[in-house]
Amino acid sequence: MYPGTQHKVLLAGLFTGLFFASLDQTVVGTAMPRIIGDLGGLSIMTWVTTAYMLSSTVVVPIAGKLADLYGRRIVYVSGIAVFLAGSALCGTSYNMTQLIMYRGLQGIGGGIMMPLAMTIVGDIFPPEQRGKWQGIIGAMFGLSSIVGPAIGGWIVDYTSWHWVFFINLPIGVLAAGTIYVGLQGEKRRNDKVSIDYSGAISLILATLCLLLGLNLGGTDYAWSSWQIILLFGLSFLFWAIFIAVEKKAKEPVLDLKLFANRIFVIANLIGFLMGLGMFGALIFTPLFWQGVIGASATQSGNMMLPMMAANVAASVLGGKLVYRASLRTMFATGMAFMACGFYLLSTMIVGTPLKVAVLYLIILGFGMGLILPTVTLSVQNVFPQEVRGVATSATQFSRSIGSTLGMTILGVLFNDYSLQVMGRDFFPMIAAVPALQTGAVQGILAKAHADPHSIFNLLLSPEALAVIPAGLQQLLLPLLKNALAESLRVVFLAAMFIALAGVGFSLCLGNIPVAAKTAGPRNNDAGTILLAEGVATENEISAELVPDLVDGDTSRKRF
Repeated sequence: MYPGTQHKVLLAGLFTGLFFASLDQTVVGTAMPRIIGDLGGLSIMTWVTTAYMLSSTVVVPIAGKLADLYGRRIVYVSGIAVFLAGSALCGTSYNMTQLIMYRGLQGIGGGIMMPLAMTIVGDIFPPEQRGKWQGIIGAMFGLSSIVGPAIGGWIVDYTSWHWVFFINLPIGVLAAGTIYVGLQGEKRRNDKVSIDYSGAISLILATLCLLLGLNLGGTDYAWSSWQIILLFGLSFLFWAIFIAVEKKAKEPVLDLKLFANRIFVIANLIGFLMGLGMFGALIFTPLFWQGVIGASATQSGNMMLPMMAANVAASVLGGKLVYRASLRTMFATGMAFMACGFYLLSTMIVGTPLKVAVLYLIILGFGMGLILPTVTLSVQNVFPQEVRGVATSATQFSRSIGSTLGMTILGVLFNDYSLQVMGRDFFPMIAAVPALQTGAVQGILAKAHADPHSIFNLLLSPEALAVIPAGLQQLLLPLLKNALAESLRVVFLAAMFIALAGVGFSLCLGNIPVAAKTAGPRNNDAGTILLAEGVATENEISAELVPDLVDGDTSRKRF
């Protein structure tokens, strides 16, 4: 444990770094229209986000392992340095290709910082306090989502989009300095370190091929194209190589023995399913607000605020409740709230009041908030400090992979089902209205037959809608809104079933509490150990005993 002043300095730096890194993701989204207006590159705009996501996801498990080998301080500060270098370069970009490349560099730094912040909290606080602080970390992510768009809009309106990236520099330097001072004296391994280069390279290639295949499939290339099949085939090959290498590595990037622990497996599965399903809210609900209900872009953003506020509140509450309820109860309750929220969203129609829609989002956000700190705590309280970095990073990695799959799967479902709805409900009804077969509407509908999704732009663009006479709008828009609402209903129902699967897997965990204060380690009904308050207990467990901890065999251990 660190002295009082050093402890406070460390926390200040930790939360400063966390906040500005998570804030950057939402600030950039607000600035994108202005960036595109300056740099061009509308056709490759999505890669500004995709590049960050790819690089940050790939580096997460490797960062956790490096922190276990070399210590938290050097790895975390290095992550901040990489993030700041990427930020500075992003601010100097003069074309979209450069910005995408530099965002990839920025993502490497972000992928190091995010999981290590949670790992450090697990290191510096005893188990009975981790819940509160992990909840605060979850609240910070939620807070950044709330204030990020507003800050981004203010920066763009009153200065320049370049400062969206440059503003990170002074804050990052402050965070790096306080982290460096705050982690002085951390315990480091003194034995010779063996780096698993083969495992790291195969993991990077396996993940990169998988994520590229998911992002390019259905957009740049058909799912059945040789390019996508090749990417998925290479991903499978590199995953097989990674598993084979990890079985023999002296210091594996991801020790496969961790998966012998039921809590570790279920926690990662829950994180994966949450990431898989929650993008139904983050991506498709604004489309419903603006396209179906008719809210403005500003109103759409404001409607997400109550959901994030519920997420923040539940994260703090969940961090406290986790020690009074079992892991099974926390996971199942959070997933049940998410399932309920998604089901309620699926019942929305054109006439759904805004207040009712906001209530549904609050229920969804509350469920997500209960799960976030519990996933991290459940893993941190199972494993000792020697492997806590890689174990914590694994949960972040699972959630990132789930998020990518969620964007792809729900996007494909929306695209395919909306085509069916348009062909079944929209075009036949339009054909029966002669007034819609002439003038400007005739050209729009002709284009829509070739590209059915293009007509949804009428609901999202006042400029496009203005070319249609008001009388014809009254005939066309109700039919179009109903088609969009029906298409989104299936997306929300799919997300509901994903959440229900999470409830089912949660119930497989058994009635396992998270230990807060006990004299030492103990067995439980899952055949694993929940480490307790005793500082000597946790710090004295050597790396050689970790496989036994995973197997749940405590008969040969002394503490």
